[in-house]
Amino acid sequence: MNQERRTRVLVVDDSAIVRKVLSDILSAQPDLEVVGTAPDPYVARDKILALEPDVLTLDIEMPRMDGLTFLKRLMRFHPLPVIVISSLAQSSTKSAMEALTEGAVDVLAKPGGPYSVGDLKEDLPRRVRAAARSRMPAARPAPVAVRGHAAIPDGRGAVRQMVIALGASTGGTQAIERVLTALPAAMPPIVVTQHIPPVFSAAFAERLNKVCALAVREAKGGELLEPGVAWIAPGDRHLLLDKAGAGWRLRLDDSPKVCYQRPSVDVMFQSVAAALGQAAVGVLMTGMGSDGAAGLLAMRQAGAETIAQDEASCVVYGMPREAIRMGAAAHVLSLDAIAAMVLKKSRVTQ
Repeated sequence: MNQERRTRVLVVDDSAIVRKVLSDILSAQPDLEVVGTAPDPYVARDKILALEPDVLTLDIEMPRMDGLTFLKRLMRFHPLPVIVISSLAQSSTKSAMEALTEGAVDVLAKPGGPYSVGDLKEDLPRRVRAAARSRMPAARPAPVAVRGHAAIPDGRGAVRQMVIALGASTGGTQAIERVLTALPAAMPPIVVTQHIPPVFSAAFAERLNKVCALAVREAKGGELLEPGVAWIAPGDRHLLLDKAGAGWRLRLDDSPKVCYQRPSVDVMFQSVAAALGQAAVGVLMTGMGSDGAAGLLAMRQAGAETIAQDEASCVVYGMPREAIRMGAAAHVLSLDAIAAMVLKKSRVTQ
């Protein structure tokens, strides 16, 4: 009987303890195989050529060459799916966000502090499977717009009183950045759920705030939604909306994970559907699994406009595929077409 080939993983970290923890977690899975470990990028380079791994886990702070420099060289000469395993130090989280723009497909926190080995046992195998199924980009995306400059025209007409909701997972940090940097400052409020660990979500919001015409903030809970602002769900907390007079207020929730995720796109989309009905646009982008598909369907059934990213432009075509299969998406668009559709639906034509 033919047995399906196991996903081959190379673990790169300067800490022998971390290498052992990661190797033990992955080796316990019948479909995953740790083919080797490396204490620094120079050893990793030789082992990549000799062992031909399918996925690499990569530390950021290492001797002789830092992980970010190594990642840039790897993506240029020998691209393969990379998951960054980073400490929660501020410098490391910023470097991890830069790594995602340089081609890494995902980021996870090293065990320690608020992030336990138990969390990693649950998250790491799932993220490795998603990375193994990811589509490596053929080329770096075009440079993003800078603050104050919209990549597409503002369009004609007043901004609608509505909310735009974006959800994504593997490959989503790049996809969300691509959409938000293409939008002008004059937009309805935007809420975003990206599967990302705590602390990294703050660094993600900070990075987006620097490159977008919109203001981008990590949600704290209790904020009234404002036009021209995008709120990012914090890691490990669900993001929901409540009606508040003539507007809407953000609420954070620690209820159980949905589709193995907290924050969950389904939780946010279903909340938007209940709070806003047809006065919303939902966008589901790249990611493994089904989170967001049922929520996008709830939004469409409530009368909202719904968009799913197409297969060709997804890093992992899982969540959008499930949404399309369920009939949740009114529009199926390439990543580069999503911002224009969101802009169109957010305007009252004159």
